[in-house]
Amino acid sequence: MNKTSAPAPDVWEELVTSALLGTARRTPPGVVPGPDAPTALLDAAAVETVRRRAGLRPTRAAERPQPAPEDSRPALPAAASRRLSMLLADRPGAGSSGRRGTAPDLMELLPQWLSAANAHGYAAPPQLVPALLDAARGRTDLRPAALAFAGPRATWLARLNPDWRFALRATPGGGTALPPAEDTAAVRQLWEEGLFAERVALLAAIRAREAAAARELLATTWATERAEDRLMFLDSLRTGLSADDEPFLEQALADRSRNVRATAAELLSALPGSALAARMAVRAGACVAVDRTHATPTIIVEAPHECDPGMERDGVVTKAPSGRGERSWWFGQLVEAAPLSGWPDRLGGRTPEEIVSLPVADDWRDELHAAWCRAAVRQRDARWARALLGVPAAPEAGGPGAVSLAERAKLLGTLGAEERAGWVAGFIATHGLSEAFQLLGVCTVPWAAPLGGAVVDALNIARDAGSYPWSFSGVMGLAERCLDPGEAGRLEGLMAVPDEGEDASPGAGGYWAEAFQRLVTTLRLRGAMAEELEGEPEA
Repeated sequence: MNKTSAPAPDVWEELVTSALLGTARRTPPGVVPGPDAPTALLDAAAVETVRRRAGLRPTRAAERPQPAPEDSRPALPAAASRRLSMLLADRPGAGSSGRRGTAPDLMELLPQWLSAANAHGYAAPPQLVPALLDAARGRTDLRPAALAFAGPRATWLARLNPDWRFALRATPGGGTALPPAEDTAAVRQLWEEGLFAERVALLAAIRAREAAAARELLATTWATERAEDRLMFLDSLRTGLSADDEPFLEQALADRSRNVRATAAELLSALPGSALAARMAVRAGACVAVDRTHATPTIIVEAPHECDPGMERDGVVTKAPSGRGERSWWFGQLVEAAPLSGWPDRLGGRTPEEIVSLPVADDWRDELHAAWCRAAVRQRDARWARALLGVPAAPEAGGPGAVSLAERAKLLGTLGAEERAGWVAGFIATHGLSEAFQLLGVCTVPWAAPLGGAVVDALNIARDAGSYPWSFSGVMGLAERCLDPGEAGRLEGLMAVPDEGEDASPGAGGYWAEAFQRLVTTLRLRGAMAEELEGEPEA
């Protein structure tokens, strides 16, 4: 058999032409005319067919990649591994009517499953890592938990497949191994020569372990960093923020970047004992006083008439957003940054609860209370948060400072999990579920018994009233993911189709029955998932 040379880009067309005309009239390039030409033509056509099916042009063999890093974490229990396969294979699909039916939405349970698996410290089954990366590629909310579960194999695979490059961006340092803390030379070299993501990962790791060492490392190159990098590095100081950081942050107040100055000021205002907080307390205190000439003591506000250089240096943004008055804009920033602990003495020795109950003159109430809300969240002051939230059964669905549901949700975040759940349960018992969705989102999962009971009772009331069930689809979806699985037995009585009254929405009973059937099925499934993760490891 005659040998053929390397094929040209149009070799297939040459082979086809030779076959049509016959090798006696035309032989393809590299084939010697003669009796063996037909055989050589067929051999060349077979080789080219394989190349075409492969979809690649011939090239030199690439270097074989290094093996994936070892993952020393324990393997998943066999039942949990099978469950993960089912969760990753599920594809949500609703009918044209949007009706979900009674089957659980497995993809919505995947984040909770990943969180539980990570809490147990399991390693992902190697054969499921590609599917896990595909799921995380389509859902950014899955990425932190999915990449933590996938472990070092995720970044190894991401270097081989462009579709998974997000894993390199999402993993601090792109999976680069950080030097041990005691190897000061290696730490210093990576800090001075590493890629930005590697440096961010290094600073975060050191800050979590030894706050002062991270701050000192940052100080060595601070003056030469780009503004956008300084901002990112400064943000890392939120972890373990303490009074020891104040001198460095005070210097950052003079930074040439406005965003860096604003972040430094925000961090300093979160330290009630800082010099900046004291300066802000003086400024804010000069704007707020109690007028005792009224029949009822009343808070009066005199907002600043200008934003002087000192205020600007301490982080007050001069230009107000569109639609906001400049004076109210400056005033809100001053109150937000002032320590809440100073207001009782400033306002006649009153408690936070007494202060927020005082009337405020000239329509400044909303601005003042909103600023106190932001201060309570920033300073993590639970007592002021309680005062601003008020009692959940208040007629206006919140306390005097709760200017919006978003503000209430942030205030609730300063409270402990049990107290937070109790407040939201009281809110739902009084006001129902129509405004509770945002508040439920800040409660710890699984919901505490009083909160879960309040949600179920409210759903039952809406069901008996024949309300539109799709109006509660968001809360029902949260209940599927957040109710304690032990509530499933209590809900069985709600799975039947209820009688529809004259004022009920047409077909509402069927929808409610489906929704409760799906809820019960999902809760039982979550219970089974928890048991599977406690099982025997996979062989």
